[in-house]
Amino acid sequence: MAKNASDKLEARLKAVLDGLAEARWAGGNPNAGVVLAEAVKQVPFDEHEAFLLSGGIPRGHKALTTATAKLAKVGWMVKGRSGWSITDDGLRALVAFPTVDALAEALAEGTPIPAEVAVPAAPTKAKKASEPTAEKAPAKRTAKKAAAAEAPAAEAREAAQPEEQPLVSDQPQSVAIAGDFGAALGAESDWEPSLDAVQMGLDAEAAQWRRTVDLPAGTYTFKIAIDRSWDENYGAFGFPGGANHELKHDGGPVTIVYNHATKDVTFS
Repeated sequence: MAKNASDKLEARLKAVLDGLAEARWAGGNPNAGVVLAEAVKQVPFDEHEAFLLSGGIPRGHKALTTATAKLAKVGWMVKGRSGWSITDDGLRALVAFPTVDALAEALAEGTPIPAEVAVPAAPTKAKKASEPTAEKAPAKRTAKKAAAAEAPAAEAREAAQPEEQPLVSDQPQSVAIAGDFGAALGAESDWEPSLDAVQMGLDAEAAQWRRTVDLPAGTYTFKIAIDRSWDENYGAFGFPGGANHELKHDGGPVTIVYNHATKDVTFS
């Protein structure tokens, strides 16, 4: 069982790098939940890995998250506030160690990427067989005529370019901890994200949302709801619409911290 679990974990790590490479070519930095969900989709959890630990997190997710630290440590990926991304060395690693076994061995033994391995270029989409091919330009077409023909097209392209927009905050307007402890927070009802009593406060400097609550001893469940609605919500491990977060509490104050970059929560 252990070997099988290890093989699956190695395959998921390869899937994480592959997914980040695809995201880079597409120009995006996905959050941790999206990256890990895709890896698990490719290599599903078995019953042992799917067992929920304290906090409602599957055992396999915890193992995978811990394992991704290896990718960051060797410089193949970056876990940033705005999402996860693959580095140039990460792209080179996928070329140098193209299989799950080769990648796992390189990580385990600290094998350096050969110096001659270059950063791969973005893949190009293959032309469909039914797609018509462009006719070859007349051989006698002069450079002057070509420039004249290109000028209107260039002007049109320039005019079509959207104006640069000013950067805006990527934080939501509000974040709520909506769960079965609403009454303990002074809310009129549980699981209602629109109420003032369950809203969190933004720590702008840390780019995190915080709320300290004083709860009796017990086990509580909740989700993070964005902008006072269930339209956008995050459960365990930052999954959109995922399983409830679970808080096993001995009683007294506890601080819940939500990071909108990872879509996940921590407790202190």
